[in-house]
Amino acid sequence: MAGIMLITGASRGIGAATARLAAERGYKVCINYVRDRAAAEAVARETDSIAVAGDVSVEADVLRLFQAVDQRLGRLTVLVNNAGVVDQAARLDEMSAARLERMFAINITGSFLCAREAVKRMSKRHGGAGGAIVNLSSVASRIGAPAMYVDYAAAKAAIDTLTLGLSKEVGGEGIRVNAIRPGVIKTEIHASGGDPGRAERIGASAPLGRAGDPEEIARAILWLASDEASYVTGAILDVSGGR
Repeated sequence: MAGIMLITGASRGIGAATARLAAERGYKVCINYVRDRAAAEAVARETDSIAVAGDVSVEADVLRLFQAVDQRLGRLTVLVNNAGVVDQAARLDEMSAARLERMFAINITGSFLCAREAVKRMSKRHGGAGGAIVNLSSVASRIGAPAMYVDYAAAKAAIDTLTLGLSKEVGGEGIRVNAIRPGVIKTEIHASGGDPGRAERIGASAPLGRAGDPEEIARAILWLASDEASYVTGAILDVSGGR
């Protein structure tokens, strides 16, 4: 049964694809974004959703984001922790402290803060009716991304651990917590990391012989959020073309 879904970082890529599919399946959706208001509002118009600005690494923004969902849509039933960043390919001995702080603040702290606020609304311990949290990890957490993005890989490994630990913490309170580990997906994140051709180049080496589409990740997210996955929690699902 559809409900109310918040998707962080949903103005483009996997987040936008998830918003479109969720709306098709009857969810009321909140599209979170940081800077690209025009893109977020375009997706919101297309899906009859709301768009709310907020940097997930800033606690005050997270609180405002969740309050907007409370006031404009109702009690949250699904959180998709999708917001994330990557950076230029580099070795660890070339990485600055500022890069590491940004990487961990958005990819780790942001996911923790959003999960915290979701639990406060979904948990039966807090008067909620239960719900689902779907975290976005990456196959990088398994392979380490050497000489490219070991900081990103480490951040996503933290998301794997968050998924496992939180699923056990709140399972008895009606909340299922799972994660998707995408492989190389055709989104703008590669261009933001300075390598716009990366998806097609690396995707060709996957056992399925191609990069994935955002819609393929969205379908997995919607399955984990749905009642069809009612006995699934603490799972980390690779959607990676076999990588």
